[in-house]
Amino acid sequence: MKFKQHEAEFRRSAQQHGRREFLRRMGAGMGTIGLAGLLGQSGIAAATGSMAKDAGVENVPPLWPRAPHFAPKAKRVIQLFMPGGPSQVDTFDYKPALAKYAGERPSLVNRKSLRNTQGGLMPSPFGFRQYGQSGQWVSDIFPHVGSVVDDLAFIHSMHTDIPEHAGAILMANLGALQPNRPSMGSWLVYGLGTENQNLPGFVAMSPRAQPRCTLANWGNSFLPGAYAGTYVNIADMKPDAAMRDLKNPHLSRASQRQQVDLLTELNRIHLQRREEDRGLEAGIEAMEMAFRMQFSVPEVFDISGESRATLDLYGDSEYAKGCLVARRLVERGVRVVQLSHSIDGYDIAWDTGHDDIVGGHAKLAMACDQGIAALIRDLKARGLFDETLVVWGGEFGRAPTSEGAKGRDHDHYGFTVFMAGGGVKGGVRYGATDEFGLTAVEDRVHMHDLHATILHLMGLDHKQLTYRYSGRDYRLTDVHGQVVQGVLA
Repeated sequence: MKFKQHEAEFRRSAQQHGRREFLRRMGAGMGTIGLAGLLGQSGIAAATGSMAKDAGVENVPPLWPRAPHFAPKAKRVIQLFMPGGPSQVDTFDYKPALAKYAGERPSLVNRKSLRNTQGGLMPSPFGFRQYGQSGQWVSDIFPHVGSVVDDLAFIHSMHTDIPEHAGAILMANLGALQPNRPSMGSWLVYGLGTENQNLPGFVAMSPRAQPRCTLANWGNSFLPGAYAGTYVNIADMKPDAAMRDLKNPHLSRASQRQQVDLLTELNRIHLQRREEDRGLEAGIEAMEMAFRMQFSVPEVFDISGESRATLDLYGDSEYAKGCLVARRLVERGVRVVQLSHSIDGYDIAWDTGHDDIVGGHAKLAMACDQGIAALIRDLKARGLFDETLVVWGGEFGRAPTSEGAKGRDHDHYGFTVFMAGGGVKGGVRYGATDEFGLTAVEDRVHMHDLHATILHLMGLDHKQLTYRYSGRDYRLTDVHGQVVQGVLA
């Protein structure tokens, strides 16, 4: 009897206020306000019946784990994103010729590339030394990363399409220059689901500032809304503050469960009367996830239970604490974690290289160096390294020529990223730039190739992971991409 009364009220409210307004009213106070990444923006889609068919059951949750195309080398990804353009010649691409030709603009450099740079060649202000059995050259500003180089595969021949931050950041995270495609993390969760139904499949984090292009970097675009990433600002590491509006202080857990079940049932009755309403489906999934997350999120962001040895291993910087949280997230089954680097509220932190390579890059490296190395060591100690893919890099690099007295301009012709963990061969240098570090000249790797390689290591064929939208099949790598075989174990 009570249920019929509720349904009648539901119909009246829907007629008077419209479906979306009713969903907003019913959902208020249930933890959905802070879940913009799950609810999505206008046009967000929700799970379709094809996922239920994949599992052979009805009403399968969209985030349930799904079989990859082939046996994966890795089960989860941690992306250590460095927005702003870290200088390859001041970090991991050692170029002693810069000292020999300092101040010059020799014809040995690719003229087309050099035409867009300013000033003469500028030697790195930092020393370089060789580390590990592999003898990899690493700048003195990354001594901790240097200590784990035998676990890393450096790709020194990266290149991308544009030397402008917003477009290049989108290319790095979406495989496109415009914010109208799903992010890489969203594609991965769409293809594989996740291993913990009480946490989002994709979590994006940064201290203080979101990277430029903000939610597009973890957004789902036209993919179902359940596959969007959820953003967390890790500047405030208080567990209850990690995600806002998750808790309901007025209702017990049992009462909230009853409220969520009632709302879900009413929404599904309404959904059955419509051929398709992706926004409503997304709302149903988001509210269910919100209920589960309010009990699991505080625990995963509470690092007070970690041992003193572990806390000392990572260090005190905000980025280092983010690396520790990233380990805790993947340890609990989150499929994709994106940890972006920002400092003092600046969204493209490494762009400080325009003005001051010495001060800017040294400060940024100090903030992340120990945490990155600790993450590698901690994953290995816990038996997670072989199943976790770690990827470090920015949207492009910086020119070996000077801009002003102390800085360097953007360089999208050649730069460095590194990979480690599941399926990656450690102690490897792949590809090369010219002798000055300006242009990739050997075994060139585009962002599409890097994305294809990441999907491959996760057991996904980048040509087969598609989604039909607006009359065509889309994929992360568009019509491009080759797996970089040289870094595979």
